Amino acid sequence: MRDLAELDIADGTRVLVRADLNVPIEGGVIQDELRIDAVLPTLRYLRERGGVVVVCSHLGRPQGEVVPELSLAPVAQRLAEKLGTEVRLQSAVVGPEVEAAVAALKPGDVTMLENLRFEPGEEADDPAFAEQLARLADVYVNDAFGVSHRAAASVVGVCALLPHAPGLLVAAEVKAFERILVDPPRPFVAILGGAKVSDKLGVIDALLDKVDVLLVGGAMAFTFARAEGGSIGASLCEDDRILDVKAAVARAAELGKELLLPEDVVCATEIASAAETRVTAPTDVPDGWMGLDVGPRTVESFAARIASAGSVLWNGPMGVFETPPFDAGTRGVAEAFASTEAFTVAGGGDSAAALRQMGLAGRIDHLSTGGGASLEYIEAGDLPGLAALRAPDPT
Repeated sequence: MRDLAELDIADGTRVLVRADLNVPIEGGVIQDELRIDAVLPTLRYLRERGGVVVVCSHLGRPQGEVVPELSLAPVAQRLAEKLGTEVRLQSAVVGPEVEAAVAALKPGDVTMLENLRFEPGEEADDPAFAEQLARLADVYVNDAFGVSHRAAASVVGVCALLPHAPGLLVAAEVKAFERILVDPPRPFVAILGGAKVSDKLGVIDALLDKVDVLLVGGAMAFTFARAEGGSIGASLCEDDRILDVKAAVARAAELGKELLLPEDVVCATEIASAAETRVTAPTDVPDGWMGLDVGPRTVESFAARIASAGSVLWNGPMGVFETPPFDAGTRGVAEAFASTEAFTVAGGGDSAAALRQMGLAGRIDHLSTGGGASLEYIEAGDLPGLAALRAPDPT
């Protein structure tokens, strides 16, 4: 991919910037501004060079229909406050009125298109919709790593129609993941958590070729525990994936990789702060109880591996960190992750949210903005949006 500095931007150059501003909003109030903050450096860079900046993003899943509750109006307002300039939200995504509004903008001006997913052509990667988007700009910048695993019109289609480059955020994401996946400082330790092992099987398979140690926590660990023949009570388990996790354990042994599962777990009969808890082995959970967090011995064991690592990748929490006291395991691992001298990458999603919630995000070398995108990048080694950026400019 070319560097953003190689893209020809002068006074009045219209730049279509695909951002990932799919932020949580409750009652019209944005709950997490990470993705807004992440795109600011690219927008400032383009404005400083006299570009006319046309920002586009999706919000939620309107499925090709106009849903007023999913308007980008709150995002445009907050973006304007952070940039210190007006960010006018267009009333539509494409069309003659939008084209006229963009044509009237001056160097350094910023406008935002309405929710891309109000248009059915976005997720369908419709060539006609991509052409309408391309008419709004002279060049294209993808700064939306979090959706670069989607072959959408604004990610792939328009990229083929305009001179293009990655934004500063996408370039930083690629650099961080290449460093940790191509030639990582050793030992390379990966931490995987979250609810469903089915979401991570491809990632586990890919990582076993790269890591020295794989630490597995979260609810997904109970499918491993069931595969060992243990009693897991009411803990989450994907019975149809037991053969898959057995194969993963066997492959790790064959490759000489350490695949470490929880030694103990915190159990309760309900997900509630006032619930009675017990600490048991993950293979000895009582009937009617469910494992909701890794236990203290597991935190100690995982922390020791993290402390001695040369690089650490983390994706997925160790338990139901949103509800104390089931946040202790994730907190313990997060503190070890933030304290290590290793090169650290958090792969977006809930693990990134946990680090921010615990005030540790600033101590991580790279905090990804893409949960699903980071997992697919680890598994496949590429993303449709990144492949599109590497293609030559249209002639």
